[in-house]
Amino acid sequence: MMLVPRRSGFDLFDDMFNDPVFTGSNSYTSMMKTDISEKDGDYVLEMDLPGYTKDEVRAQLHDGYLTIQAKKNESDDTKDTKGRYIIRERRTGSYSRSFYVGDHITQEDIKASFENGTLKLVFPKMTPERVEAQKKYITIE
Repeated sequence: MMLVPRRSGFDLFDDMFNDPVFTGSNSYTSMMKTDISEKDGDYVLEMDLPGYTKDEVRAQLHDGYLTIQAKKNESDDTKDTKGRYIIRERRTGSYSRSFYVGDHITQEDIKASFENGTLKLVFPKMTPERVEAQKKYITIE
């Protein structure tokens, strides 16, 4: 008979094959779901990041691109009564999305908040000023 550890009423091997790596349930399509709306002259970007804390999320503006990154490191150590490991799992995950917001937006223009697993970014809807094209003549010598 083979000894198979059980946790939370599930078989270890069933749990392994139900892992997001195999099922794709935590894949790119189900993480970082984003809604962008327009309100009072601003754009409002709301991104779902379930299971993440504020400290695990970063937002960066560079060359007109707003990049949001979420990174998590977890470990699950289960020991027997003698302090030996029965199960010792480690997981790490990182997601990133970028949005072009334009070169006219600065870091100071963006207001960010994180509450109940939702990141909210508000930034002004600006249209870059058009520079009137002036006719320039080439001097012919």
